[in-house]
Amino acid sequence: MSQQIDQFISQKKNFTIPIAIIAGLFFIFGFVTWINGALIPFMKTINELTDAQSYLVASASYISFVVMALPASYIIEKIGYRKGMSLGLIVMALGALVFIPAAGARTYWMFLSGIFIQGMGMTLLQTASNPYITILGPIKSAAKRIAIMGIANKVAGALGSLIFGAILLSGIDGIKEKLSVVSDTEKSQLLDTMADSVVTPYIVMAVVLFVLGILIRKAPLPHVEAEPIEETKEGETAKTSIFQFPHLWLGVLTLFVYVGAEVIAGDTIIAYGISLDIPAEKAKFFTMFTLMAMVVTYALGVFLIPKYISQALALKASAILGIILTFCIVFTSGFTSILLVAALGIANALVWPAVWPLTLEGLGKFTKTASALLIMAIAGGAIIPPLYGRLVDEKKVDLITQGLSEASATAEAATSGYWILLPCYIIILYYAIAGHKLGLKKK
Repeated sequence: MSQQIDQFISQKKNFTIPIAIIAGLFFIFGFVTWINGALIPFMKTINELTDAQSYLVASASYISFVVMALPASYIIEKIGYRKGMSLGLIVMALGALVFIPAAGARTYWMFLSGIFIQGMGMTLLQTASNPYITILGPIKSAAKRIAIMGIANKVAGALGSLIFGAILLSGIDGIKEKLSVVSDTEKSQLLDTMADSVVTPYIVMAVVLFVLGILIRKAPLPHVEAEPIEETKEGETAKTSIFQFPHLWLGVLTLFVYVGAEVIAGDTIIAYGISLDIPAEKAKFFTMFTLMAMVVTYALGVFLIPKYISQALALKASAILGIILTFCIVFTSGFTSILLVAALGIANALVWPAVWPLTLEGLGKFTKTASALLIMAIAGGAIIPPLYGRLVDEKKVDLITQGLSEASATAEAATSGYWILLPCYIIILYYAIAGHKLGLKKK
């Protein structure tokens, strides 16, 4: 008995370092991901874009997960977790370096290319780290471990949004006023100077990522494998194809709409505040509100799951809250509406931690392929935010045609665009109630 206790204590100690390392990786891609909230209004100004065009910043980042997820799974299978994570960090560093010539040329597609390359690196990191932390211990407590990762991710995101908001959006209101009255030559000079402000922070980012990419190769990460719950006499999983797991494919759809909803809550809130005539100097802090709401909810998840509530119940509560908040956002206005968008962080926080273990349960040898599919679902962040932008653009044109002023039409259109969240949370609610059980035998 004492030997078993010693083994348990030893195993717990052995997991502490890997969990800390993976948390560090979540911190890194949280920082890089959530600066998009500041980049969107910045890119809209320097490249003179529409709302729909500006949200391609999010698309460029998240579409890379579709392109790279299965190749990333293959790469990690061949070279292992450590080298895969190292490669991901180095690819992210290369993407950061692309911002230097992009700023010099002030060319939107070059900026999007840099963001896309960084997204490819993040795909490698996510494909390795999410399933790893999910199966690094009991599956029933996986949401607790992922919630810890979420805290690291969103704290980094809040810092990134704050730092890059201060660097990129400082004085943007004054510049926008000048742009409407200066000559074309002066306008070009102003925008060139503004574009140059990304060079130094992205050089620093590239250096840090390169160094971490080298250091991670020596990280002590133990080998772990998922176990199937359905077995034959030979101990092999009874299923022979990834298509025999309906709960997996519904899980992929759920993550797709969830990531879209999460990106809308975090990446549109600054531009939304500006559309409501809130100065950019104040609006630049709004993404931090959303992320801090998520951090607090993650901390609650660490405390509550699985001791007091199950992963499925946490997911159900999150979806219901998301539906309620969506109605509240579109039927309110001003700063109240901003706070309600930030409160979506509460509804979103526990969705990712709950969906991963619910989806990977019982997959056994198919876990790595399933993880790649779930990573591909991050593409929801590439598809749904531009749809929001397009809804805003179309609604704005309609309202101006009806006689509203441009300022009023912009504010009303930006608010009504949040209706796109409603079907997202309904799908999440279905998965929480029934979808995660489909195709699995009762224990």
